[in-house]
Amino acid sequence: MLAGTGAAALVGCDPAGSRNSPPAVAIPDALLVELDAGLGVLRGADRRTIPRSAATADGLSAYASAPEGADTAFWRIDTATGRSTAAVTLSGRWVPQVVSANGTAVALTSNEVDVTTGRPGGRDVTRVLIADVSGVRHRLELRGNFVPEAFTDDLAGLFVLEWLPAGSPDRYRVRVVDLATGVPGPLHTRAKEPIPPGAEEEMRGDGRQAVLAPDRTTLYTLYTHQPDHQHTRQLVSGRPGNVHAFVHTLNLAALWAYCIDLPHPFGAASAGGHAMAITPDGGRLFVADVTSGAVAEAAAEDLTVRRTATLPRGAGTAHAAAGRDRLFVGAGTTVRTVDLARLSHASDWPVREPVTGLVLSPDGNRLYVGQTGAVSWHDSATGRELGRAAVPGLVGLHGVVGRA
Repeated sequence: MLAGTGAAALVGCDPAGSRNSPPAVAIPDALLVELDAGLGVLRGADRRTIPRSAATADGLSAYASAPEGADTAFWRIDTATGRSTAAVTLSGRWVPQVVSANGTAVALTSNEVDVTTGRPGGRDVTRVLIADVSGVRHRLELRGNFVPEAFTDDLAGLFVLEWLPAGSPDRYRVRVVDLATGVPGPLHTRAKEPIPPGAEEEMRGDGRQAVLAPDRTTLYTLYTHQPDHQHTRQLVSGRPGNVHAFVHTLNLAALWAYCIDLPHPFGAASAGGHAMAITPDGGRLFVADVTSGAVAEAAAEDLTVRRTATLPRGAGTAHAAAGRDRLFVGAGTTVRTVDLARLSHASDWPVREPVTGLVLSPDGNRLYVGQTGAVSWHDSATGRELGRAAVPGLVGLHGVVGRA
């Protein structure tokens, strides 16, 4: 579809019903999903694809880009209606990477690299564009190898991963770029003091999953495989550390970072077997490792692991979703439920194909299960399948549109 002079493809729609295919099944809640062609919105029987895009935390908007000669067309799409703003032209080729928590600012890079999709290729300079629907706000030319992670709450800074060494990266550290000066610097400790030189954490593991707290002030990122890693607090105190998995906690308002250590056996097995979820009130964070069966509960209040338990083991890539009283963990063709009052195994549900994502409905009554080429929804109390819709090219589930 084309909209306006010079605008590139905006939103691709799969027809809900055609002569060659059966009518699409209506899905009870609007879902933001990942397709092999980009972001997707599933609303009722409507299916929309938004390539080269990044969504807001609540999924109500997506920022998209498309090549326009040697430049880039850039615009915002209302995912509920498909309407878009007028496209602005950005000089050069750019891809949206990170949207601010309030949904107004976007960081774009010349290549598509995410903090949880592996290390970038070697480079000595990283160019980042900060834009909104009116055009470019900042142009950054960072000396080194950087990947955008999140905006600060006041939009004055951009959190980035700095990969070291820049030309052949094997480790990274989290820094914050002052957008007014374009200069990256260290974060603060939880005591709101600048991290001293030599005490910034350098990590070598895998960024598995990032979860934004419901109030959008804290970003949690699960890291695994951290041999001989030392946190800032250990580097400052001189105490040794050897952590194989932890949750990196980034306060977007106070600019501090803190790591919640996860006990053994977290991090000992494949990163893909780990998954993380936060309760709807943002008070508790859960991490599961299906390979070992380990599950841990951490409190957002003091960032400590309060409880651990061991569930039956599983296999495959893990996915998780948390409600008020239950945790759902999916891997392979099984969805496992955990009673949060006792942190104990409650039940297992079989599903037809390997799980590619789990999302709870806003009322907690339905659990959406992404599978190969389809999404099903289940009674969250019993696991009974309530419906199923074909979604060709489905890769994963992001969330319910309108819910952070």
